[in-house]
Amino acid sequence: MAFRTLCVLGLGYIGLPTASTFATHGLKVIGVDTNPEIVNGLNNGKVHLFEPGLRELVQDALKTGNLVVRPQPEPANAFIIAVPTPFKEGKKADLDYVICAAESIVPHLRIGNLVILESTSPPRTTVDVVAPILEKSGLKAGVDFHLAYSPERVLPGQILRELVENARVIGGVDQASSEAGRGLYNVFVKGEIFLTDATTAEMVKLMENTYRDINIAAANEFARLADRFQVDIWEAISLANRHPRVKVLNPGPGVGGHCISVDPWFFVEAAPDTARLIRTARKVNDSQPAYVVDFIRRKLGNLEGKHITALGLAYKADVDDLRESPAIEVVRHLRKAGAQVTVYEPYKTVFELEGIHSAQNLEGSITNAEVLVLLVSHHQFKELVPYEIAKITKARIAIDTVHGWERSAWMNAGFEFYRSGDGKN
Repeated sequence: MAFRTLCVLGLGYIGLPTASTFATHGLKVIGVDTNPEIVNGLNNGKVHLFEPGLRELVQDALKTGNLVVRPQPEPANAFIIAVPTPFKEGKKADLDYVICAAESIVPHLRIGNLVILESTSPPRTTVDVVAPILEKSGLKAGVDFHLAYSPERVLPGQILRELVENARVIGGVDQASSEAGRGLYNVFVKGEIFLTDATTAEMVKLMENTYRDINIAAANEFARLADRFQVDIWEAISLANRHPRVKVLNPGPGVGGHCISVDPWFFVEAAPDTARLIRTARKVNDSQPAYVVDFIRRKLGNLEGKHITALGLAYKADVDDLRESPAIEVVRHLRKAGAQVTVYEPYKTVFELEGIHSAQNLEGSITNAEVLVLLVSHHQFKELVPYEIAKITKARIAIDTVHGWERSAWMNAGFEFYRSGDGKN
């Protein structure tokens, strides 16, 4: 099946790279976003996200004329829904964006069209939520138009490469829909494409991130045990991982991002009586920021009035994505404990957190600090030279929550040094 035109709804971390990649491979693409700042910015060549290579890709797509950006959908051969699925109260999936996107497609849906949902969703969203909305057009899913689910499976920082090279799962409401999805993604996907049904594809996405969440919860719990038993968790992990069938992940201040910290709750919501291990792992990881702050309190004593600089707010290293970031939760807990907190996030210096001062550069963030806390292992922070840092800050205490700094280097530069999970030192 040949596709000439594509409409991508949602120009965020997945939708914008996807739309631009299709456009640079020859399709005429209408990129749609309801945020007027994003639409106006892109139409003026301004990319609102940081991702290596994305700015150049988007600008190339716009220059060819194959990518146009609009505030609402237009007719096309195929539609991709790549909008957010955030939480609402009670850790329930908020499908409002998916519903609105599906409703906006209805006036433009024609016989033979393909609609693909990429947004991470609870099982049966495609068949129980999206299909009935699209069928308000008078057309029948799997009969008059094709409908499928295909989850994104890319890593921030490597999105453009993995979008092309990673294996892709496409689940249709019928076999013809799966085949149509393969025909679309074959335009640029070099990885193997696997076909299944829609609900299986939805579950595959949730399983992948839930698996990782459970393993990170184990690592975080190991780190807490190491603190108690006076063991260096990083040494213990390196030794345990010498076993040929063991791969313990790294602990940290928690789990963030819009996938791993969110997706497991969709299982808990859909089957609370069964997803008991999943719920427990989520609670461990959700409580990790508070545990890290308790660790800091044990090293510093009363936090009231302490001038603490937190380095990094993104949910992982070398990205600008603050969604569900555990670093933000650590900062909020520090502020609640009475600390005077300054934060520096090199990839996103403009943001607002109530009661928190954000610095525009490293020197401005640490000059008057008493304590430096590493929350994200951005390469800029890992490459800091402690002797040079000691010249521009009053702080003489350094706390590492992500194993990003070398203990001896900081101690030799005159700092007291503490690392969470290291009960030995």
